[in-house]
Amino acid sequence: MQPSEVIGLAQNAIVITMLLSAPLLIVGMVVGIIIALFQATTQIQEMTLTFVPKIFAVMVTLLFSASWMMIKLMDYTADLFKSIPHLIR
Repeated sequence: MQPSEVIGLAQNAIVITMLLSAPLLIVGMVVGIIIALFQATTQIQEMTLTFVPKIFAVMVTLLFSASWMMIKLMDYTADLFKSIPHLIR
């Protein structure tokens, strides 16, 4: 196994990780910014106000994107298993 193959495998793993985590992180960030703006305009400085809407928004996003995430992860895993004979020679 050549170093370039190891780097390629690591690069693909990092790309699939970023691709799968991006929707959840983006939704959490957008909801957090909206709540921060709401707190700044109303001067409500309750620390626990941010957690419940963020958790709800991330869970709803996970509910809608879980099938896409599983398809991507299964495709990546199948490609990885198919490439094993090429990698061990």
